[in-house]
Amino acid sequence: MQTHLAPEFQDTPEGEEAQAILRSCVHCGFCTATCPTYQLLGDELDGPRGRIYLMKQVLEGEPVTRSTQLHLDRCLTCRNCESTCPSGVQYGRLVDIGRKIVEEKVPRPRMERALRTALKEGLTSPLFAPAMKLGQAVRPLLPAALKHKVPASDRSGRAHLWPTRDHPRKVLMLTGCVQPAMMPNINSATARVLDAAGIQTLVADEAGCCGAIRTHLNDTEGGLDDMRRNIDAWWPVVVRGGVEAIVMNASGCGVTVKDYGHHLRHDPAYAEKAERIGALTRDLSELLPELLPALRQQLHRSSAAGPLPKLAFHPPCTLQHGQKLRGGVEAGLRELGFEVELAVGEAHLCCGSAGTYSVLQPDIAYRLRDRKLSQLLPHQPQAIVSANIGCIQHLQTGTQTPVKHWIEVLDQALA
Repeated sequence: MQTHLAPEFQDTPEGEEAQAILRSCVHCGFCTATCPTYQLLGDELDGPRGRIYLMKQVLEGEPVTRSTQLHLDRCLTCRNCESTCPSGVQYGRLVDIGRKIVEEKVPRPRMERALRTALKEGLTSPLFAPAMKLGQAVRPLLPAALKHKVPASDRSGRAHLWPTRDHPRKVLMLTGCVQPAMMPNINSATARVLDAAGIQTLVADEAGCCGAIRTHLNDTEGGLDDMRRNIDAWWPVVVRGGVEAIVMNASGCGVTVKDYGHHLRHDPAYAEKAERIGALTRDLSELLPELLPALRQQLHRSSAAGPLPKLAFHPPCTLQHGQKLRGGVEAGLRELGFEVELAVGEAHLCCGSAGTYSVLQPDIAYRLRDRKLSQLLPHQPQAIVSANIGCIQHLQTGTQTPVKHWIEVLDQALA
């Protein structure tokens, strides 16, 4: 695709990167076949190819309209198109650039600005945890739309059982910004399963949001500040050589942290550190193959608890398209004795959560959720499992079948 950057974007890092991405697109349209919003809406401008044309026009200096902004807003950033594209177009990076430019050129309505500000400041704030506890306490009284965003509190007591044994093998883990308040058992279950396999989990208290929330809400500088804070929190442990990996049990965080080197490549104080942090980062599923022998022994000893539950697995887009990790969770769980089913034919499609998307674009988000559940529930699973808190929370709003992180189910089986 030939491009001619407008003067304001020439010789700028964003302009040069966007131009290189645009020129790799060959207009084939294969991406439209796997784009969730194109499948639902049937509008070329709500598919990757159409959005690429819109961003090309923006970068070439054409007028930017509210319509341009709306079509870019409706993109889930699921990156399914990247998995489909035969030319390797880095659409995710292009849409981040395009959205930032459009955000600067098209003023949003006041209520829209207020909601976006509330999301990026509220979800990453220390006040989110007490606010969530209050919401859970009054959850039966909340209107349905708000109740969907407030999961029931975990009454099992296991969420606060953190292993105390010391092991020679150690990893750092990012606890995240919303996960400790919304679903704290995911983090403690991760630590317990790793402990069972002889690995100690460390946490840097100063680390917080990975930066994805602000970045995807077009607050690029705020996102970079979150990334720098996390690097500062982890760096003393990393340079001592005391950990073998930085583990992510939320695939949305994992795909962002692995890309720190790209995000901070123009920051001389952080570029090298960010590259090393990204290289150390592993999704939890990447550790699973080497954990299997130890976990298999543990499960054998606890087999008196009864048969393992039948599961349906939803692979998050940030895992299968963002990190290009496919099949690892299912294969590992099956090797441990679980029966695992997929949404046959549509496992590649987004569930509609997509970070804050389900708040900002609820109509599309819930249509995609229902479509996903219609593929998973016919398997009659005892639980649906996934690998990202956003997907878990979003899918749970549409079904009475328990939706959990796969590590929670494995932890329960070990117990």
